[in-house]
Amino acid sequence: MPPPCQQCAATRLINLYTAQRIGVISGCVVGGAIGTFRAMAVTSEASLAMARFPLAKLPTAMIGAVTGGRSGIRVTSSLFASWLPPGAGTPWLCLACGHAFRQTYPPLAAAR
Repeated sequence: MPPPCQQCAATRLINLYTAQRIGVISGCVVGGAIGTFRAMAVTSEASLAMARFPLAKLPTAMIGAVTGGRSGIRVTSSLFASWLPPGAGTPWLCLACGHAFRQTYPPLAAAR
């Protein structure tokens, strides 16, 4: 259950750790798709491209997907690193006002 926002008291918040995981995975998928598309793009005449066996471009497509996926991960990781507020605790982003804050962890039970 998210805490209320510290600035506007709204309850519509998103956990930035969860958003970061989703963003990194989707950045990898989108970057991989873009890399594959660029690697598979036909740069010669259509008649020459049709004469080739389609699996001949598979290694190039795989390299393009891996490279694009890595660049997608880098971009989304750096984006979320700039969004995360400093300090310890769970980071939250208010969807109403855009305020990012951390909720500190509760103290541990006293040792007996």
